Amino acid sequence: QVQLVESGGGLVQPGGSLRLSCAASGFTSNDYAIGWFRQAPGKEREAVSCISSSSVGINWYVGSVRGRFSVSRDNSKNTVYLQMNSLKPEATGIYYCARVISGRACEQSNWSSPVQYGSWGQGTQVTVSS
Repeated sequence: QVQLVESGGGLVQPGGSLRLSCAASGFTSNDYAIGWFRQAPGKEREAVSCISSSSVGINWYVGSVRGRFSVSRDNSKNTVYLQMNSLKPEATGIYYCARVISGRACEQSNWSSPVQYGSWGQGTQVTVSS
């Protein structure tokens, strides 16, 4: 009964900001590593970020978003967030959150690989356009 539901997507102008939410149910999300992925039309799914369990407290970002995106969590709401600032048109796509299958840490060696994740959400559309 593990479930992840993304929300918060929409249309935003270049340079704008959005905060995506990943609401978890069926498990306590702060005990698990949660990844964010995006998929642009006609392209492969790309890892964006990963937030480790609260006990680990180490996050990762793809180089193209580092310094502009940040991941966080609200344990009282069992929700993980992706704050996206200074958005570029290249950020357009469907954004997904997913739970790491094993372990509580986003591992440097493999956090960006989709096969490390299960319990994917349905995705939320982000469009960056003027």
